[in-house]
Formats: sequence, C-alpha cells, structure tokens
Amino acid sequence: MGSTDTLSAEQLLRRLEWRVVRRLDGRLQGDYRSLFRGSGLDFTDLREYEPGDDLRHIEWNVTARLDTPYVREFVEDRELTAWLLLDHSASMGFGPVARQKHLVLAEVATTLAHVLTRGGSRVGAIVMDTGVDAVIPPASGRMQVLRIAQLLLDRRESRSAADDPVPTSGWLASRRSRTGPGRDVSPTRSRRSKGDQHKGDDRRVTDLSLLLTAAAGIARRRGLVLVVSDFISTDGWEKPLARLARRHEVVAIQVVDPRESELPDAGGVYVEDAETGEQIFVDTSDASFRARLAAAADARQADLEARARRAGVDLHRIRTDDDLVRSLMRISDLRRRRRR
Repeated sequence: MGSTDTLSAEQLLRRLEWRVVRRLDGRLQGDYRSLFRGSGLDFTDLREYEPGDDLRHIEWNVTARLDTPYVREFVEDRELTAWLLLDHSASMGFGPVARQKHLVLAEVATTLAHVLTRGGSRVGAIVMDTGVDAVIPPASGRMQVLRIAQLLLDRRESRSAADDPVPTSGWLASRRSRTGPGRDVSPTRSRRSKGDQHKGDDRRVTDLSLLLTAAAGIARRRGLVLVVSDFISTDGWEKPLARLARRHEVVAIQVVDPRESELPDAGGVYVEDAETGEQIFVDTSDASFRARLAAAADARQADLEARARRAGVDLHRIRTDDDLVRSLMRISDLRRRRRR
C-alpha cells in the first residue's frame, strides 16, 4: 500500500486481524497473555533458588540471613496493565514506500494492543517525536485499540504531508551514532538541506531518554512496558531504561530497515538526515564504502544490544521486510527460553 493512501484505524485493525491475529490464534491456541506475559506482579512466597531462576528475584536479606539463596515468587495479575512507548520521530519515516518504519510501528503497536486487550489486559500508550507528544491512559476493549491505531495513523499522515520533496533517510542518523574508532564512513561532500534554509533550528535529534523518563513517572503501577523504536537517539537512554526494568517487565523492540546498513549499488546519490536536515553525497557504487558502512552498522547494532543488556533488557529487532507473525513469535520464544 503506497504512502499516499489513506488508511483508517478500522481498516488497519481488520487487515491485522486477518493477516496476523488469525495466524497467532493457531500458534498461541488462544492464550494471548503468553505472547508477552510478565513474571507476575503480586508477591506470594519465598523459595530456595534453583538454576535458571531470574537473579532479579533473589531476596537478598533472607539470603544473607540464612546463607542460602532465596527467590521471591509472584502470582500473575489477571488484569495486567501494559504501556506502549512509541517512537514516532522523523527517522521512523524511512523505509520502502509501501512499508516505512512508522507503518511497521503502527502495525506492531496495534497488534500488541489487540492481543493484550483480548487477554483481559488494559493498555495505554505514550507517543514521542522530539518530545512526549501524546498520552493515552490505559483501557481495554476494541475502541482502545482503535484509539491507539488512529493516533499513529494521523501522525503518519501529517508527517507525510509535511515532508520535503527531497528523499530522507534514517541512515545518516545512524552514521552519527557511536561506531567506534577507525570506522569512518563519511562521504566526500556534505551540505545542508534546501528545506533548512527556511526551517531554522527547529529540527532536533531524537532523545529517547525523554520518553523513558516520562513513562517512569506515568506508569506508577508495576506492569508490562513495550518500547517500540528504531533506537536512533542521542546517548543517555540506558539509565532511564534500567530504572523502568527494575520496576516493570520491559520488552524493547527495534524497528529497522535493511537499507540503513545495506546500501544498494545505485551510483552517486544524496541522502538526507530526516531529523537534522543534513544532506551528504555518497557513491554507492564504491564497494569499499559499502563495506565500511556495513561494518559501522554492525558495530552500532552490537553497541545498542550491549547497552540494552546492561540496562537489563533484551533488544529484539523487527525489519520492515519481516513477516510480523514470525517476528512476534520469535520474540515470544526467546523470552520464554530466557525465563526457564
């Protein structure tokens, strides 16, 4: 479906019910809570530690007193509260015309909201661009799913209408991120976007820590937090992510497009940073340049995953060319294995 087509929340949800949820039905056998179920919210008892138990559940005071490791046991709330933290910044507009990253964001958020509310959970959403722009309080039911979907689609339409005719790219923002020493992927020429001549300094690079910090203040009750972003951000998001993970069950989903790390051989092209407006000229026919770009992208991804792990969270990837059902089941399976 082209980027200029108008897609309503009802159309998106019906399409996902047919293409995604119906297939999840067969794989989950109706147990939607198992897709992203938390570890339980209400403390019930203590028991001795067994290999494979989550180290975060160790009761250190009892362990020190008895000189034997003990862990806390929980019972799962029947009414789980889940929060979707959604990054709708400019770099999320990159990707193929029919399936840009912000459309994948809308599909992932709508699917997760749908399966969680069908399982009896209440779902809320916090959406950011350069700052926190919208908060939808937790609720259940189909209308809540449509409310979240419509907000994302409205923002997608308004962003598409405001875009410059110059093609934009998430790749240049990725180039700014930490890539390690000796990984220069700079092109030969750089310039400011023509659109910036009248935009001034109103463009800002995404600061994901603003979204995570806001969520810590809004999501007071322990629950499930799902962060969906491309993680193209200024540094400093690890600490607020770690604070969220200490209180909530946190799942981080990174939306990526293959062309952000695998440029095609298309000759000389200008690419524009969707967030700052900076343009650079790159020779994509230069094999050594493409190799440096791929190496820098690999280093950046490894760094992102390491920082997420230090915050106590696994970083899961969904590509714009992925099958959504397989991606969600892969994430669910990985989480289930980690919890054993």
